[in-house]
Amino acid sequence: MSEKKKERVLITGAAGFLGSHLCDKFIGEGFEVIGMDNLITGDMENIQHLFKNEDFEFYHHDVSKFVHVPGKLDYILHFASPASPIDYLQMPIQTLKVGSLGTHNLLGLAKAKKARMLIASTSEVYGDPLVNPQPEEYWGNVNPIGPRGVYDEAKRFQEAITMAYHTYHGLETRIVRIFNTYGPRMRINDGRALPAFFSQAILNKDITVFGDGSQTRSFCYVSDLIEGIFKLLFSDYSQPVNIGNPDEISILQAAKEVLEIVHNSTSQISFHGLPKDDPKVRRPDITKAKNVLDWTPLVDRKIGFSKTYTYFKEKLEK
Repeated sequence: MSEKKKERVLITGAAGFLGSHLCDKFIGEGFEVIGMDNLITGDMENIQHLFKNEDFEFYHHDVSKFVHVPGKLDYILHFASPASPIDYLQMPIQTLKVGSLGTHNLLGLAKAKKARMLIASTSEVYGDPLVNPQPEEYWGNVNPIGPRGVYDEAKRFQEAITMAYHTYHGLETRIVRIFNTYGPRMRINDGRALPAFFSQAILNKDITVFGDGSQTRSFCYVSDLIEGIFKLLFSDYSQPVNIGNPDEISILQAAKEVLEIVHNSTSQISFHGLPKDDPKVRRPDITKAKNVLDWTPLVDRKIGFSKTYTYFKEKLEK
């Protein structure tokens, strides 16, 4: 008897931090995976191990241009985008284009292939929130013309056009709002707090904390996030869902915890001016994820930080 044909999934941003972990997850679950990336922030090293797998293929392509994938497609996961302030401040136009033109191209592909599409939105759609924790019903407090606006508004538009395709064309869509995620394969120099803290501590440089460090974040380990995304894709829920860890800590506390893990570091904490429109609080309300997906984060921060330290230490020693 012939084996049942494997389902086929396209993952954009496949060579990035989250995209590469998603490729691993879907290969592990028995899917055929097509990875797509233009490599402006992605790293081929993240997916190098997959090239020997017959169920993985890679397209070097910018999704802001017309996207063609031959053959059937069952699912599309759109994770292509610069995702850290240092990236989208350097690449504002590309950030806006991948969230708008890129999403439009992929929605068209999903419609043509009758595929279900999941988009990677972000907690940044809430801006500098006036509500804490942030539920999905909160509309946000975003400065559309500020330095972070190119990312925030690209993602807000991405949600709007995805929902328009869902309601107008009847396309099966899913929207995940991702809160601060960390773990192996983050770029050392991507400008976000934890990669900066770990690399600075390992190299015995001053740890850079912006403002007085009282602003908060909620850090979710990557394996927890990937599991939440997988569950959302195969749920029947088409409204946005927050996926993140509601365990909220200050940036200063995060810096101190990193120093505890990198215990032989001689780094000191140094304080610098707060960037414009930097969110003062960030914490997901994950009631929907718990009720709809039966999902909750499992990895304790100390364990997650230890695994992340091991990864960065190996990278910096190469």
